[in-house]
Amino acid sequence: MSRPAVKIRIFIADDHPIVRQGLRRIVEADAGMVISGEADDAAALLAGLETKATDLVLLDVSMPGGLFLETLRELRDRHPSIRVLALSVHPEDEWAVRALKAGASGYLTKDHSPDQLLDAIRRVYRGGKYVSPTLAERLASQLDGGGQRAPHELLSDREFEVMRRLGSGLTVSQIAGELALSTKTVSTYRTRILEKMAVATNADLVRYAARHGLIA
Repeated sequence: MSRPAVKIRIFIADDHPIVRQGLRRIVEADAGMVISGEADDAAALLAGLETKATDLVLLDVSMPGGLFLETLRELRDRHPSIRVLALSVHPEDEWAVRALKAGASGYLTKDHSPDQLLDAIRRVYRGGKYVSPTLAERLASQLDGGGQRAPHELLSDREFEVMRRLGSGLTVSQIAGELALSTKTVSTYRTRILEKMAVATNADLVRYAARHGLIA
């Protein structure tokens, strides 16, 4: 008697119910995959992984409840065997590079087809990396030191997260509440960001973020 085929156990982490439902339908339509759990914020994701046997997490870059890169690193620290495929509405720019450096095994924008998503899941599950040809070229350029780095690439991960929120038009107080930081701490980050990026105002950051595809 043959053993049943092993299915890839997938945990979906996205704060939009419609997106989660769509992802669930795509995954469940494949006979080789099964949903192990779902979460709509970082805390629920990390808690769910403690009880749900999981092989791979589909992790939304913009999911609330914590800084994406810090959540990704904590997930990888707690569950080193679980692979992560980052999903995003953002172009394959600095987000993708930072996600891969933080432990993601792939980065896929949400405008890809269901077949491309399933292909990415299989490749990451088998231990590979999933990146687009454009992103592969960008990573190769960084490795050989070629090209001048954009101002936002000089930011630390925390500064980058704060910059993206400033670029989205949020105030210092709003960012402090969203990230559970003091307004003084966020103001300090803002000062560093303006200095490193050689801009003077939040409006400059909004224009920069929009131009470089760093916000939705």
